[in-house]
Amino acid sequence: MPKSLALTRPSCLRAVAAAIALAVVLPTIAQTGEPASAPRRFERLRQLMGGDLEDGADTDKAAHAAPAGTRVVPDIPYGADPAQRFDVYVSTPPRASTTPAPVIFFVHGGGWSRGDKTNGRVIEPKVAHWVAEGYVVISANYRMLPTPVAQQVEDVAAAIAFAQSQAGLWGGDPKRFILMGHSAGAHLVALVGAGARTAARPQPWRGAVLLDSAALDVPAIMNNRHFGLYDRAFGNDPTQWTAVSPIAQLSQATPPMLAVCSSRRRESCGQADRFAAKANGLGGHVRVLREDLSHMEINATLGAESDYTTQVDAFMRSVR
Repeated sequence: MPKSLALTRPSCLRAVAAAIALAVVLPTIAQTGEPASAPRRFERLRQLMGGDLEDGADTDKAAHAAPAGTRVVPDIPYGADPAQRFDVYVSTPPRASTTPAPVIFFVHGGGWSRGDKTNGRVIEPKVAHWVAEGYVVISANYRMLPTPVAQQVEDVAAAIAFAQSQAGLWGGDPKRFILMGHSAGAHLVALVGAGARTAARPQPWRGAVLLDSAALDVPAIMNNRHFGLYDRAFGNDPTQWTAVSPIAQLSQATPPMLAVCSSRRRESCGQADRFAAKANGLGGHVRVLREDLSHMEINATLGAESDYTTQVDAFMRSVR
């Protein structure tokens, strides 16, 4: 039986809910600040975002506009539901190159129940950095709970396939997609990357970047102490846990992946290690990148100048 973590004091419950509602904290709760001795690498970013880099904070609202040097093509539908939309960010002025650009396809987090393609943690500083590096960047929405997680995976696969079919309209190359997601979004990307069966069949992509995935081994989460957030996402049927567990869906070699995990949360990196070991045993190439950043900072700071961004860039150049 699932072993949900009980929280009895109302004040404690409110504090935990505020921290995890959008961020999806795994069984070992993340520290939310940098150690006192850590350099203030992201001070400018904190100022830009209102002083808080955590998903779900009051300052985690829609970006005011496309970052400098970019323009946005908003709300492109890939399905009939209003939630089935994505935004495309391209260079302005347009790139001079006649060679189609590689495309980053990003899926936001939010506990499978909240979040948005326009959130500042999604847009800043990722879009500014990667559009300047010659990429087209796509940020996708998908249907939220109570839409089952299995249907959310279908949404992501359909969005990727449609974006590939239209990529030429924005100067993108449908054969040079790199998938990326954070938290719940990284879980959905990992499922697609692991070969989960979906009605939509995207063209092959070059690689995927998983930013502190909320769940790579769903049965392991559900069979141990966990927050109720996971019960709402995965229910109480063990057969369904397997169906939405990326590690269980791995059955053959996949395109290369970079699994970024927060070293502040042992279970995050433990799941990433197990996922990589199975994938690599099947002939794939999955690398685990440990970062001394919180779950939320792994998302919010990517693209800012740092060794972390440099390492993600190096992976992406190796597959683009």
